Amino acid sequence: LGENRLVAFRAENGANAVTKATATYNVTPFAAGRYFNKIQCFCFKQQQLGPYQKANLPVSFYVDPAMLDDPETRDVTNITLSYTFYSYESANKSKF
Repeated sequence: LGENRLVAFRAENGANAVTKATATYNVTPFAAGRYFNKIQCFCFKQQQLGPYQKANLPVSFYVDPAMLDDPETRDVTNITLSYTFYSYESANKSKF
């Protein structure tokens, strides 16, 4: 808690075409989300991957220690951060 961390998510374009996408994130348990603070994230801007390209996408974050003072979250021992990519090309059914 309170410590800045850097992690990377692995993305892969499985299509035979360039894919441009943006990501939204989800934090579970839901109540812990208000204490999860992203400092820098690949999700802040559009990502582009070439055909079959793989990339490591970094996220810098910290979890606010105030989480321990909240009765809903003080017993939380694990937080899961996940991302969903949405393509900019509606006709392109490519997925990361």
